[in-house]
Amino acid sequence: MDPSTTAVVLIEYQNDFTSPGGALHDAVAEVMSATDMLEKTKRVVAAARDAGVTVMHAPITFAAGYNEISRHPYGILKGVVDGQAFVKDTWGAAIVDDLEPQPGDIVIEGKRGLDTFASTNLDFILRSKGISTIVLGGFLTNCCVESTMRSGYENGYQVITLNDCAAATSVPEHENALAYDYPMFSKPMSAEQFLGELA
Repeated sequence: MDPSTTAVVLIEYQNDFTSPGGALHDAVAEVMSATDMLEKTKRVVAAARDAGVTVMHAPITFAAGYNEISRHPYGILKGVVDGQAFVKDTWGAAIVDDLEPQPGDIVIEGKRGLDTFASTNLDFILRSKGISTIVLGGFLTNCCVESTMRSGYENGYQVITLNDCAAATSVPEHENALAYDYPMFSKPMSAEQFLGELA
């Protein structure tokens, strides 16, 4: 693995998911605990920075009132609106302190939906930096991480998914995505396997 052409993309490691008191934390807490995904992600990010891998953060944020999305949201975005989650400039929308962006990291702006590629300049930044491998972790296993994985695959990137650095709203949903979807559109690895590849 060539660190100079690799980026770790951290999807929605925000307090509303990661932290007690966050609007959606209770929904993901069981899987977070089962995988120990936050501690494993911290180790991955530290090693990635040391190796010269680009670290990117992809938070989702909305202005108060959610005027950027449909007046009648449904599915996962309805849950975001109903929970008043990820409102810009609030504690809930902030990236969790343990993974606070460091000098040299890149914060991807404009994420308003599930696929990180869809409403941001992620693809432009990756291509301008000559990055061909993306390493994904975050929330939700079967939603934003999976949507980004599929687009990365379609756009010609080598996609690595960190299967124990992700969490969903239930263990069955998490495990189903890992078992049936991730192998079709990525190279799934544990954090430990990725660290081995990096070394």
